[in-house]
Amino acid sequence: MHTILYSAKDRGSADYGWLKPNYYFSFSQYYNPSKIHFGTLRVLNDDFIMGGGMFPPHPHDNMEIVTIPLTGAVEHRDNTGGHGIIKAGDIQIMSAGSGIQHSEANASKTEPLTLFQIWVFPKLKNITPRYDQRTFNVEDRNNKWQIVVSPREEDNALWINQDARFALANVSAGKSIEYKNGFAGNGVFLVLINGSVEINGINLNKRDALGIRDTDSFMINAIEDAELLAIEIPMTV
Repeated sequence: MHTILYSAKDRGSADYGWLKPNYYFSFSQYYNPSKIHFGTLRVLNDDFIMGGGMFPPHPHDNMEIVTIPLTGAVEHRDNTGGHGIIKAGDIQIMSAGSGIQHSEANASKTEPLTLFQIWVFPKLKNITPRYDQRTFNVEDRNNKWQIVVSPREEDNALWINQDARFALANVSAGKSIEYKNGFAGNGVFLVLINGSVEINGINLNKRDALGIRDTDSFMINAIEDAELLAIEIPMTV
């Protein structure tokens, strides 16, 4: 088992007034040659967006883009006719494929929005662009993994054009939970959204992340009540 710690305090950051992002990987004006990607995980941005804030229409291609609202609601529009408002408990995915233009806005003019935006390199290039979203029951992730993104039909999750899985769990203090890979040989980028946990002798606190590879399972011990995001991805781009 090989691990790489991505401490919250060492993330890149910026302040655009309406937008205050934190970057786990090199993005926009933040560049760190040691933090370009983790396997096929290219981008993980932890964004704070003021009321009325908006990313105007812009293009993407050949990227799987997952949005996870943490507080507030985000409104999505794209040039394929895709449109939706997602809030905490919802997950959104967009396959940019051969090319798509979209905008994202804080659905509120007054309340802030916080979200994770995540980009994964696709398995197949130049597929037809697509958009999907779903509301998940947060109760179904109490002390267990709730798979929210997966290409496997049996996982009953949002489909992704990659051998990748996204799973969420809320673990009570003093409890332990095991993560088992859905795809042998994949790595896992584990993000501690809130709380405190211990993994293989490493302590993580709020917004710390751990890149884990060369194992198909590992245990997580909750020191405090913990909210977790596991992003399982192939390690070869």
